[in-house]
Amino acid sequence: MAKVVTFGEIMLRLSPPGYSRLVQADHLEVTYGGGEANVAVSIANYGGDAAFVTKVPANPLGQAAINHLRRFGVDTRYILRGGERLGIYFLEHGASQRPSKVVYDRKGSSISQVQPGEFNWEEIFQGAKWFHFTGITPALGDNVAAVTLEAVQAAKKLGLTVSCDLNYRKNLWSPAKAQETMTKLIQYVDIAIGNEEDAEKVFGIKAAASDVTTGQLNEEGYRQVALELVRRFNLKMVAITLRESYSAFDNGWSALLYDGKEFYRSRRYQIHIVDRVGGGDAFAGGLIYALMEGFHVRDALEFAVAASCLKHTIPGDFNHVTREEVMTLMQGDASGRVQR
Repeated sequence: MAKVVTFGEIMLRLSPPGYSRLVQADHLEVTYGGGEANVAVSIANYGGDAAFVTKVPANPLGQAAINHLRRFGVDTRYILRGGERLGIYFLEHGASQRPSKVVYDRKGSSISQVQPGEFNWEEIFQGAKWFHFTGITPALGDNVAAVTLEAVQAAKKLGLTVSCDLNYRKNLWSPAKAQETMTKLIQYVDIAIGNEEDAEKVFGIKAAASDVTTGQLNEEGYRQVALELVRRFNLKMVAITLRESYSAFDNGWSALLYDGKEFYRSRRYQIHIVDRVGGGDAFAGGLIYALMEGFHVRDALEFAVAASCLKHTIPGDFNHVTREEVMTLMQGDASGRVQR
């Protein structure tokens, strides 16, 4: 499998144990994660060749983040060291009707200070066939958006497939700023990934007659969203994850994919959540891996949905499952029985 390159921010994640609230905590559990890093780890766990590009401070926290990626086989050779700090986010796990909550402490992080010209993208992309980023990365600042633009332009020049998870984050930018920036970037994108609200927040394209809180997902509305994204931005493929949020614990999970010719709707999973952070990244990682491996589009979608379903059962940002485990679920074994 040819190399996949992802670019973004990796952060220190701090969480109270169990379902405690931050105001209750007297100690915090440590791990690391970030949208594009999560995708790279997924691909590496399946046996793929994945490289993650970022900038971290030249201190023990930066090195710890790099070491965490290396544990799972991610190529970290292109990570720059410099800047003042590693971004942090605090995650409070929700329970029942209380949703999970994220508090960011990432202002002034090393990657947010990166400037155009710092990365040699032509060197980074040697031997690569795919480049992936998310809407979180350009939201970190105009300078980071400019670096992302350098990356997608170099990727297209060298013939790489480019994918983008729209990943709108209201705590990072406004819909107007997101639309202004992402419209410049998406012209270099082949495959767009989003959830039930990303297209609306970033591009003003809304699915009609759907309510994710009641499970009323209007498939025809999401088909129209995918059609409009393909028409407006000349995309080759659009995948939309469909989450039905009944509570912090219980969700319905499926996805829709349009390849410019046909629509595909995945199997629907009823999931009881251990940790939902990184679920969308697990979908993206599964889809990229399956398409790179030559799966039929229908099977690639099913692989991605099964992979992200399993991620919801694993604490932390990363999806620590194997290709074989995903294939087993994808092929219908969802009994949960002990495997001996």
